[in-house]
This record gives sequence, C-alpha cells and structure tokens, in this order.
Amino acid sequence: MPFRLFRATTRDCPYICGAQMTTHKQRKSLRLKHWDYKTAGLYFVTICINNRENLFGEIKNDKMSLNDPGLMINEQWLAIFTRFQNIKPNKYVIMPNHFHAIIEVINNKPVGAPLVGASLNAKQALVNNNPEPTLGEIIGAFKSITTNKYINGVKHFNWPEFDRKLWQRNFYEHAIRNDDSLFKISEYIETNPLNWELDLLHPNNPKVSP
Repeated sequence: MPFRLFRATTRDCPYICGAQMTTHKQRKSLRLKHWDYKTAGLYFVTICINNRENLFGEIKNDKMSLNDPGLMINEQWLAIFTRFQNIKPNKYVIMPNHFHAIIEVINNKPVGAPLVGASLNAKQALVNNNPEPTLGEIIGAFKSITTNKYINGVKHFNWPEFDRKLWQRNFYEHAIRNDDSLFKISEYIETNPLNWELDLLHPNNPKVSP
C-alpha cells in the first residue's frame, strides 16, 4: 500500500498529553465511557517530559536525532518487553520532549490504568518482577527506571538537569478499537518528527501552557 501522509489534529488525537492542553478545571478523563479497559488489545500511550523541556534530542531534516538521554529512553523502552511478558512492542517514537507508543496487551489480565505516573504499585511491580502487571504499572515502571537512569546521567555524564521530575505526573492511554484508528495513530507516530514544527507539544506552540 502506498504511504499516505496523515497530519494529525487535536480532533484525530485529542488524548495527546491532554493534561497540559487544558486548565485544571477543564481536565477530564479521556477514557471511553463504555470501554472495558481490562480487555487485551492495542493501546496508544503518550508520556511527556515535565515542562515540555527538550531533553531527548532534536529534529534534524525532519528526522529525530537522539542524544544520549534519548538513546537511554529507547533502550529502556525495548527492555520493558523483556521484563513483562503480557505485552508486545509496536510502533513508537521518541520526540525531543515526549514519547508516543502503541502497546499490545496479549492476555486478559487487568490492564486498566489510572492517569498517574510512577507509583508505589509500579515500584512494587519492579520489586516482585511481576510478569503480568497492569498497563499503569508498566508505564509507571518505565518512568521510574528512566528517571533513575537519567539522574545517574546527570551525576556522571553531565546530562542536562530537569526541574524536580523528569516526566509529567500523568500519562494518557487510548484504546485502539478498530483498523482505521490503528492506521491513523500509526501514521501519526511515523510522521511526528516531520510535523514537529506544528506539533501541539512543540515548546514554541503558544496554544499549550507548560
């Protein structure tokens, strides 16, 4: 099939780091009202760096060029699928200040995730090496591991410091319910570097408060 450029809009992907696109009073859960989040399937996940700081590299010639912290993020994302057996990798992209991924959950264990970051449950999942954690625990573990490794990079390799926390407290997930949604989100991920200047999460975008 010939490649078709898909330019995502807030209508197509309204769940992308939505917590920073609204005021506190406007914040709502982006979950589907009647969707069973315990169902195995494909989920689109977005995680954003705190304050939209560009810490993972830069866009050069419409392609993402990862720096050392960005390479660490890439390594740890791939390692998550070795750590936990109930998920499979799919498309993902590391951007200068955020991260998009599609995760496939391959069993019927609970995968529902509250809009939280690293938590005690996520840390406990690491301690117990739980092979079938919830989606929230998986993302929480990823955020916890990468934060610790980033701090080590700051201490020993002169990586740029971050403000109090590496990631936003919240993350967003969206259940992919059909092939059309999967196609649009996959193209959004693939073309994210190409559309960086128009991205809602670009630091110079005045429509999004940090």
